[in-house]
Amino acid sequence: MTKSVLLCAAFAITASLSFAQKSPPADTSVTIAGKSITIKYSAPSVRGRKIFGDGGQLSKDPHYPVWRAGANAATALHTDADLDIGDLHVPAGDYTLFVNVTDPDHWDLIVSKATKEWGLAYNKDMDLGHVKMDMSKPPALVEVYKMTLSSAGGNSGKLQLEWENHAASVSFTAK
Repeated sequence: MTKSVLLCAAFAITASLSFAQKSPPADTSVTIAGKSITIKYSAPSVRGRKIFGDGGQLSKDPHYPVWRAGANAATALHTDADLDIGDLHVPAGDYTLFVNVTDPDHWDLIVSKATKEWGLAYNKDMDLGHVKMDMSKPPALVEVYKMTLSSAGGNSGKLQLEWENHAASVSFTAK
């Protein structure tokens, strides 16, 4: 009996590991001026691959150079506050985020009015707008894609995206 229980437990653990997502769900949130801002995304890993630029993993997506800013389902932004992201006004509500990575060293954040999309369903006619992002190079390879929302004091905040050898950020204000 004990042997059967151990075999079943070993099988269950092995099965759960084999079904683990390569790009697990992740989220980031911040409260600014008493209002919540949340992003839900899936976090892919580099796993030894080239990600950006010609021949990179993203160049194989059908909507390249527009990237879903994550993996699997599209990256979802929910904001209880009206936001000004750069010079783009984003009313409170739900949106999908994409990034134009035509030039891997100069990204544009795309805020789409489309929601509940699968990640590859980009439609430029649904764009609320585009915002240039500030670029930097992380001190070391970023293996797992990471999005971070942070407070910059008062009603200001920052969105940062990091993956591979790229870091992109944009400031915003909440109203």
